[in-house]
Amino acid sequence: QVQLVESGGGSVQAGGSLRLSCAVSGFTNSRRCMGWFRQAPGKEREWVAAIYIRGGSTYYADSEKGRFTISQDNSANTVYLQMNSLKPDDTAMYYCAARYTSIGSRCSSPIVSEWNYWGQGTQVTVSS
Repeated sequence: QVQLVESGGGSVQAGGSLRLSCAVSGFTNSRRCMGWFRQAPGKEREWVAAIYIRGGSTYYADSEKGRFTISQDNSANTVYLQMNSLKPDDTAMYYCAARYTSIGSRCSSPIVSEWNYWGQGTQVTVSS
């Protein structure tokens, strides 16, 4: 049974940093994407970043390039999202997601329905 469990959210002031973690279990192979999405109140869920586990290729939404870094620790079965220079607009519930695929570029798909597994989310609040 696949499980994704997020942690690391919290409240920070603008300009601060947070590191989100996604502990994963139950996957049967490394041909998969692990991604982060976020959803602010009243807005659609949006894709933020992703990593292809086999090979480690990373993908970012244009608005997060240079501020956010996605990484993996295979020994700990954990995916991280390091978020720096946070802005009030980054306030949202952040979700970890996963999809099996043999094509790494599919990790950059922002289409929510293409991601098969989801965590419960962790709240990030950035105050000005």
